[in-house]
Parts: sequence; structure tokens; C-alpha cells
Amino acid sequence: MWRTAISDTIKKEGEQVTVAGWVDTRRDHGKIVFIDMRDRSGFLQVVFVPSQKEAYEKIQEVRSEWVLKITGKIQARPEKLKNSNIVTGDFEMLADKVEILNVSGTPPIPISGDGYDITEDIRWKYRYLDMRRLRVAKIIAKRAEVKMFIREYLSKRGFLEVDTPILTKSTPEGARDFLVPSRLHQGKFYALPQSPQQYKQILMVGGIEKYFQFARCFRDEDLRGDRTLEFDQLDLEMSFVDQEDILSLLEDLVTRVSEEVIGKTLQEKPFPRMTYSEAMEKYNSDKPDIRKNKEDKNCLAYLWVTDFPMFEKKDDGSLGAAHHPFTAIQDDDLDKLDKPDEILNIKAKQYDLVLNGNEVFGGSIRTHNPGILTKVFNALGYSTKEIEERFHHLLEAFSYGVPPHGGIAGFDRWLMAMMGEPSIREVIPFPTSGSGITSVMDAPSVVDKKQLSELGIKVIE
Repeated sequence: MWRTAISDTIKKEGEQVTVAGWVDTRRDHGKIVFIDMRDRSGFLQVVFVPSQKEAYEKIQEVRSEWVLKITGKIQARPEKLKNSNIVTGDFEMLADKVEILNVSGTPPIPISGDGYDITEDIRWKYRYLDMRRLRVAKIIAKRAEVKMFIREYLSKRGFLEVDTPILTKSTPEGARDFLVPSRLHQGKFYALPQSPQQYKQILMVGGIEKYFQFARCFRDEDLRGDRTLEFDQLDLEMSFVDQEDILSLLEDLVTRVSEEVIGKTLQEKPFPRMTYSEAMEKYNSDKPDIRKNKEDKNCLAYLWVTDFPMFEKKDDGSLGAAHHPFTAIQDDDLDKLDKPDEILNIKAKQYDLVLNGNEVFGGSIRTHNPGILTKVFNALGYSTKEIEERFHHLLEAFSYGVPPHGGIAGFDRWLMAMMGEPSIREVIPFPTSGSGITSVMDAPSVVDKKQLSELGIKVIE
């Protein structure tokens, strides 16, 4: 390439190189002008002196965030002027040629600093400026590195990466669905997936046996620091496994990512375990923070929580699935399905991985017996007709020989907790704001009446 990454200039002392990027800061010291150039890899101090007339004259008009291409010689800084806070702090460039690639207006948000003090709605509106700060750029780079590590890890262990549909069917999975109206089938709707739950189980029916994907998930729910309308989820499903197989695999993967990719220290290995009942009794929480020193941001305290309730009472008094209806029931509790008074005492083969007080992965062994699955739907209050309408596709697939299977999922909240960020939105390249507005694009928005007419939809004012 015609340019050298700024971080690589430390290997080029005495050489003539070309760098390109943005002007981070400009400082005039008498006749000498200094600018700090910035690209994705870091900062480089560039020196302009009157003897390099062409470059010196051109730099006089340059301001912050202008995009430049600069050619010059890499040299060691004077000992007293070295900067130990940046990778290139022992070196600088003496410029002899400058090309202005583009100019910039005054940015509406500051790009220096960590950005935490800027209102989120404003930061996400100008996310393309916010991600120029190195803190954000490092998160995005680390996110990509973690995904690459996981893909390689799972592929070596026989997993196949399989994409599942985004346009799917509305089914009960714990939150409200985002609905997409059909133009070709007016009055009917697709749903955006809360997770690929049924598709990954159908993949097990299809004999895939070991599946994963980084699935895009959508949930129309109230937003908090650890929730957003759309997010990525590392989704795993395996056939012919029990709970221990899944926990062992994920614990090894999580340990390697935490130590080798993120560079953090684990408080305890192997991860401690406790049941849901024990966690509630000891901590009054199903995602307790078990760190011995909560001030140590480099310490990751993982915990497995197991044996969750299968059912729970919802706010309206009706019965709901604590996780989702496809979760398998503990073998000793299967007979309680036929005893209404015992329903809330049924335990599920469900497990969560907790990190520093955050639920970062959740999963379960799945029910692969269609008769038991139908009983669960009945317990949740679905009529025979509703079961047929909503779940016929799954129950029919299960009628053709389904293996025992289970899985687990999580990603964005895990990345947030590992990196010590205060919000899940900090680790998502283009997050939705706390008020549900998408980054940069300012959606949701009003659409043309012609579009609504084609869909057979009328907006009630």
C-alpha cells in the first residue's frame, strides 16, 4: 500500500514514509507547527518547519479533523520530549509534503477524551464521529478479534456456521416481537427473530449436530443499560449432549477469550456453580456479583447458575415460561406437569453464565419429546387450535425423529462485562439509544402513504 499505518512508523526510523488520517490536534510553537495525526492504529506527532516550504505553507490552513496525506522522515524525538502514553511516543515525522484529501467542518461533538460525558442520543446521532476516538475504535477492533477467535475455535471442533432467516414467524419467546407487514399476503405479518430458537432446533432435526452463528436478534422491550432493541448473539446448538457437555465447552471457550484475547485475569478456575435456589437465598439475585474485590476492573468472576424454575407467574397472574417453552424439564419433575398445584415447583434444565453481576450467556437442554412439549404448551394456556397454528411446523419436524439436543447463547452483554463498559451500547457499532432511536439514521420514521397503502395498513392518528 502507498501508506504506512501510524502504529508501524516505530519500525521505520530514518525512513521516508507516507501516512494518512485525520488531524487530531494542531499546536503552533513560534515558527514550528506540530500536528498529531490519527488513524485507526494510533497517533503520530508530525513536525512542520519553515525550511520545508511547501509543506509548511500548506499546513497553515489545516484544522482539526481535516483528512491529510503526509510524507516525511521518521526520526527519534528528543529525550525530554518523548511521550510514554502513546505507542509512537519515542518518534515523530519531519514533514516535507502534504496533500489535503478532504476538509472538515467543526465537529458537533468533541472527539478527544472518552466521550462518556456526552449525552448518548447525541453520541449515537454522530456515531461516525464518536468512533474516531481510540477508545471506541479499540472496542470495535476487539469485537472483531473475539468473533474471529470464536469462529476458529468452534470450526476446529466440528461446528458448522449456519445462517437462519431474519423474516420468520411470531412465537412466544419472552419479549414483544417486531412485526413486518407482508405486501404479498396482506393482513399477515412476519416477525423479526428474538433468537433463532426454533430454527436451530430444526437444524438438529436435520442432522447438523453442531451449529453456531452470530445471529442478529430483535426484541421490542423496555431499554436499560444492558438491553437494546437489536443485538448480536453467539448461538450454539449441539445434538447428543447433556448439560455438562455444553458447560464444559463454553467454559473453555470463555476462559480462552477472556485471557488470550481480552487479556483479563479470572478470579477462579474452574468456574464455581450454584443452583438458582442457592443464588436467591444467598444473594437475592440469579446473577450475583461474586468478585472478592469489586474495584479491580481486570478481574473477571464467572459463575454458573443452574436449575432454574420452568414456569413463573406473570404480572397479569397467568403462567409463563421462565426461559422459553422449549426448555427441558428436570427428569424428576416431569410428573408434576400433570399436577396443577406443583407447576411452579418444576425445575428446568436451564443454565446461565454470570460475569461480575451480569447474565452473559443463557441456555438449556431442549425438550425433544413432542408429547411433553405439547403438555408444556397446554400448561401455558394454549388451546389445541393455538398450538396447531403457532407450533405445527416444529411439532411436525419432531415427529420425524429428533435427537436430544441443547445449546447456549450470548455475546454483546458478555463483551460489555469483559471490557468493563457501563452499557451494552458501548460495544455495539451502531446502537439504538435508550429512547429507541437508531444510530445516525434517526429511525423509526414516518413512511409514505403509498407504501402503507400497498401493505393494506392505515395509521390511526
